Amino acid sequence: MIDSLTSMLVSLKENYFSWLDFPSISLTDVIEILIITFLMYHVLLWVKNTRAWNLFKGILIILVFVLLAAVFQMNTILWLAEKVLSVGMIALVVIFQPELRRALEELGRRNFVISLFSFNNTETERFSDKTITELVRASYEMGKVKTGALIVVENEVALTEYERTGISVDGVVTSQLLLNIFEKNTPLHDGAVIVRGDRVLSATCYLPLSDNMELSKELGTRHRAAVGISEVSDSLTIVVSEETGKVSLAMNHVLYRNVDADFLRDKLEFLRSGKMEMKKKRFRWKRRNGNA
Repeated sequence: MIDSLTSMLVSLKENYFSWLDFPSISLTDVIEILIITFLMYHVLLWVKNTRAWNLFKGILIILVFVLLAAVFQMNTILWLAEKVLSVGMIALVVIFQPELRRALEELGRRNFVISLFSFNNTETERFSDKTITELVRASYEMGKVKTGALIVVENEVALTEYERTGISVDGVVTSQLLLNIFEKNTPLHDGAVIVRGDRVLSATCYLPLSDNMELSKELGTRHRAAVGISEVSDSLTIVVSEETGKVSLAMNHVLYRNVDADFLRDKLEFLRSGKMEMKKKRFRWKRRNGNA
């Protein structure tokens, strides 16, 4: 089949495109192209499902600027880009050492032949209005009885690495399920719950703590974990204080404290649709002086 395709291309060149210089294509060339395409696809898929996705987009923006510098002969920028490139590659390996190690471990655990033909994509599902209602209801019901809770709602950046630190639940999001998970002295109450789409993926998950010095010293581990996960992903995290019963949320590096149900619902709808139409009077951000 490859030989007949090559013969057809040669015939077209001789009869109609003799002025063009077609490179000769062999079976080895075709196999190389397929292998490179396959590897690039899985590398991009791995990048998409880790924190590297945002960094990858930033690198693309920098490459666009370097390309413009090359077009307009901006020699100083090109010289700086050349010097930074070698150091940057080493820095990327150091920064993403945990992700690279995890990827190699997964490659060793999985069936290699099956994984070659696995093109399953873990696209983040958008949650429904019912899920928003259940999340809001559960948060304020837990607040009334001062039950501490930490609920992470996944957005575009996959939280797979944090999901693995917990216990798999894989249940539909309901207020009853969340109340049972965070009930005091139960096996799953400690740690965070991760929600993807309309399902609770896992409970008792460990989250990174924020080292932001501007956060109030009175904030506990839950609030710092909520800000920490918002610093490494685009998720929204709901926090219910065990001491005061107040509901807070963290999103885009910002902690909103003592929020009402309408504010929380609007933020969840913004996360789902990408649009937010809020009245200014609903913003109650109390980062330092508010009560947790």
